[in-house]
Amino acid sequence: MTEDRLNEISGLILGASIEVHRTMGPGLLESVYEECLYFEIMQLGLKVQRQVELPIMYKDNILDSKLRLDLLVEGQIIIELKSVEKIAPIHQAQIITYLKLSKKTLGLLINFNETLLKHGFKRYRI
Repeated sequence: MTEDRLNEISGLILGASIEVHRTMGPGLLESVYEECLYFEIMQLGLKVQRQVELPIMYKDNILDSKLRLDLLVEGQIIIELKSVEKIAPIHQAQIITYLKLSKKTLGLLINFNETLLKHGFKRYRI
């Protein structure tokens, strides 16, 4: 996928996130925002998957444990949702690790527990 297309889709996801935040407001569970954002992204005609299992490799062995990506858009963009007081370094480490393990290049960390969503929308590119 081209950089321009990734940027375009990222912008669409931001718009969809703002719509969810405007409609629902802050203070709800992460799972509620996930379901709402999934709906909004589908309405945009984009392919989106929820709770995608990500196998963990350790020294050429696949572990029984698996990670779960909140949302995966167009098979390329990982979205990690939060509803926390403040994004912590561990949340940033989580999205970066998901990107590395999945070999994807763009991740969005979205914290819906903000007065203005733009303060809770972070983009990660590796």
